[in-house]
Formats: sequence, C-alpha cells, structure tokens
Amino acid sequence: MPEATRDRAWIAARIPHQGSMCLLDGVVEWDAASVRCTATSHTQADNPLRAQGRLAATCGIEYAAQAMAVHGALLAEGARQRPRTGYLASVRKLVLQVERLDDIAAPLEISAERISGEGATVLYAFVVSAAGRTLLSGRAAVILDAAAVGDSAG
Repeated sequence: MPEATRDRAWIAARIPHQGSMCLLDGVVEWDAASVRCTATSHTQADNPLRAQGRLAATCGIEYAAQAMAVHGALLAEGARQRPRTGYLASVRKLVLQVERLDDIAAPLEISAERISGEGATVLYAFVVSAAGRTLLSGRAAVILDAAAVGDSAG
C-alpha cells in the first residue's frame, strides 16, 4: 500500500485551492481506487464557503471534490506524472442527512471511491461523515483536462 499520511501543506501544494479555500487537513489512507481525508475547517468562522454565518451541508460536495483532486494527485505522483486538472461536471444521487456542517463538532471524514474512469472522465462515489455518522453522500463526475477536450472538439 502507498504511504498513507499526507498533511495539509502537501495537499495545498498539489491542488488549485489555496489559503482558507484548501479545506482538507490531511490524507488518512489511500490506494489506487479510493482516498480518505479529514477536515476541521467546517468549524472555522472564516470558512470561505459560509453564507450568513452558516455552512450548508451542500458545501460537503466541495470537500468531496477536493478529496477527489487529492486522489488524482496521489495517483499521478505514484505514476511519476503531472496531476491532471479536473472540473466537477455533475453530482448525482446526492443525499443530505443534515442541513449544515458548521454545527458538527467532530472532524469530517471524507471518502471518495473511484467507480470508473477512462480518458477524460472519472466517476467517484463519495461520503462525508463525522463520528461514524453519514452527513451526505453522492456521486460526482469529473472532467479531466477540460480545456484540452474543448480544444480538440473544435
């Protein structure tokens, strides 16, 4: 199994989100098919996703998207390649078990499992939980290297 623990600095150096927009604290575990990350930024008053002092549960999608980006960076590093840029294209089967995340005291655990992927599209299933309780779950499609795909289509 690849090296498991990666901290926030490692994550921030490999995903496009910087400063307080880098929401994840670390990688707990990962392999070729999945990644599990932790985060405590949902409790911070200066979380950039907060609106009217609240962090809606739907913001958990961004936590999951960042975990997917981290997974791509881990896979690229293992293959000694440059990470591919990805864009969240769609979210399906979203189930929200709570209304907001900012009132959850426990650290978030974000799991993303790569269901399929070939070429420029990857499909992940994700779960955001805290203290063993599922907060939200769903599936997300990611388009890789979208600019290159758009250039070749024209």
